[in-house]
Amino acid sequence: MSAADSHHQAPHRTIEAVWRIESARVIATLTRLTRDIGLAEDLAQEALLAGLDQWPRTGIPENPGAWLTATAKRRAIDLFRRNALAGRKHEDLARDLATLEQSVPDLNSTLDDPIGDDLLRLVFISCHPILSTESRAALTLRLLGGLTTTEIARAFLTPEPTIAQRIVRAKRTLAEKHIPFEVPRRPDLAARLSSVLEVIYLIFNEGYSATAGNDLIRPTLCEDALRLGRILAELTPREPEVHGLVALMEIQASRTRARIGPTGEPILLLDQNRAHWDQLLIRRGLAAIDRAYKIDTTRGHYLLQAEIAACHARAHTPEATDWTRIVSLYTELANLTPSPVIELNRAVAISMASGPQVALHLVEALATDPSLDRYHLLPSVRADLLHKLGRHPEAKIQFELAASLTQNTRERALLLTRAASCQTQPG
Repeated sequence: MSAADSHHQAPHRTIEAVWRIESARVIATLTRLTRDIGLAEDLAQEALLAGLDQWPRTGIPENPGAWLTATAKRRAIDLFRRNALAGRKHEDLARDLATLEQSVPDLNSTLDDPIGDDLLRLVFISCHPILSTESRAALTLRLLGGLTTTEIARAFLTPEPTIAQRIVRAKRTLAEKHIPFEVPRRPDLAARLSSVLEVIYLIFNEGYSATAGNDLIRPTLCEDALRLGRILAELTPREPEVHGLVALMEIQASRTRARIGPTGEPILLLDQNRAHWDQLLIRRGLAAIDRAYKIDTTRGHYLLQAEIAACHARAHTPEATDWTRIVSLYTELANLTPSPVIELNRAVAISMASGPQVALHLVEALATDPSLDRYHLLPSVRADLLHKLGRHPEAKIQFELAASLTQNTRERALLLTRAASCQTQPG
């Protein structure tokens, strides 16, 4: 790349970074004013194009978010006026124009407010339960994460047209069903907040343990989920489960550098170099747990998982891990939200606290659950327990079965390596 090309691209890269930071608040403000999330995004994109055209010549304004919003509002006013000429009711036009025009002078103060109702409304509408889980995740990354359709498709290893269709259908559904742009009132808040947390955690998990592809982790997805979680914690400071989810993600993310070897191979938790764990993220996670308890001492789904993660984070060596407490926490979690996956994780903890034979009985019982038929971690856990018990031929079969079920090439390679190691050991 020539020096001239590099110089030309520098402002564009800066503008892209500005868009990633500011787009959610711009779209949120426009959605409140236009009452149409699709139109709001279109207007924001048009404003971005105007910025891409103008800012390389004039420089990026001091408050780029305010500039983008003001530009988009002017385009909205022009659009509403054109619609009036096409037969829109005069009183509707008058109301919309008045709302838009009166709000322009307050742009700076509105955008400088770190806790904006508009942004919280955008979180709730993007994660509305009327949409499929996949559509919620795609729309949230698009509107709140500022990701392009191409970036979302790459992150989820999904064809770009599929992601584009999900986003288009999601916006159309929200418009057709006249979903209000509002923060839900109690008692609806708990159910709706649960949907928001589910989407953010789904995004984080896909980044933390990629279900398919050549990479074990996709750090940018983890970072996007963490950013969304931190924003939500600021917007809903009195919701303990929000702090629980943030704590869980912070502590899990603290292990990122230690989870991958020099050639990209996965390193299991007990084999990780704990000196590589990010102590700042751990401290932030533990602080988020404390914040949750100051609001309510009752432990919810995410706070319990955060406490389990904290048990590992507090142990300086694998041997120092409080497995008895982890078993107790998993038992509490299983009682709160019964799930065969939770029971499988509980069995792993029991194997560490009470030995592999006790845990194997529990895992064998789970093998009859049809929901785990294609879940590669079931035979993987089974194989590990059989290996510890010296039943190597059986362990080899289970490692190979787990390898055949995973779609992640890094994980498959590790499982096949462990299967091969069983051949060199006596049965």
